[in-house]
Amino acid sequence: MSSVIEGATPGFLVWRLSMKWRVAVDRAVAPLGLTHAQYALVASLYGMRRDGLRPSQRQLADHTGLEALYVSKLARALETAGLLERARDPRDPRAVQLALTEQGREVTRRAIEVVQGLMGQLLEPLGGLDGARAQEFAREVTTLLAVPIDVPLVPSTEQAHEKEQS
Repeated sequence: MSSVIEGATPGFLVWRLSMKWRVAVDRAVAPLGLTHAQYALVASLYGMRRDGLRPSQRQLADHTGLEALYVSKLARALETAGLLERARDPRDPRAVQLALTEQGREVTRRAIEVVQGLMGQLLEPLGGLDGARAQEFAREVTTLLAVPIDVPLVPSTEQAHEKEQS
């Protein structure tokens, strides 16, 4: 184990793992013309469509954990690339529904295969995708993701200084 990792906090380890996996997925899907964030969007859309859903940008943002504004930016780029269609929701004219085009479904199918192979590699030390340790790891991460976070706002240096003066 690297000396950088020994004694590291869980937060630092999660950060390092997420960065390692993000870079690996970015490299794996780049030949398909996708970034990791775009992959997260199209793979989520693919799965949601399979479940009979046509999500709004907001629903997709909630599902992926990405900011709604970022989902909108990604959706525009994917639409320009011909992988995604955006349409007004007939039930809510303020909402935009997203769907993969036929080309988008094909690219996403290929990307999912590539990423599944990569995940098998990355999870090999835990017995692979279906290994008991990998399944336990997934349960532990799910538990952590379910914890609501109430981040207190930290006052700016100027605000802190003003408070000290009063």
